[in-house]
Amino acid sequence: MFEVHGPFSRGAFAVVVLVSFAVLFAPASDVPPAPFGVDKLVHGSVFAALALTGRWAGVRRVLLAPALVIYAAGSEVVQGLIGRDAAVGDLLADVVGVLIGLVVWQWIARRGDPSRDRLA
Repeated sequence: MFEVHGPFSRGAFAVVVLVSFAVLFAPASDVPPAPFGVDKLVHGSVFAALALTGRWAGVRRVLLAPALVIYAAGSEVVQGLIGRDAAVGDLLADVVGVLIGLVVWQWIARRGDPSRDRLA
């Protein structure tokens, strides 16, 4: 498995953060039309990727989870300010994505070493 907390994992987290900026803060004119519900999948996927790569990069869960929830709420406010839809449903999808990312990381960490990552 890839080294945990190494430069590759930190780089992956940085790339996902940059992708989240592009996805969440693109002007409304740059957002393609999509079938109903796809935006929730995109929101959840982005935040799952942020949580997963953040844990891989070594950010502690007790810091990462609240920071991502705050980021999710802030992104909805900014989307409303830039002419995109600010929706509670999107925020909920973001939070579910964070939870999924954290659970997946926990599963990966325990598969590699059952004594690792219990409550960190």
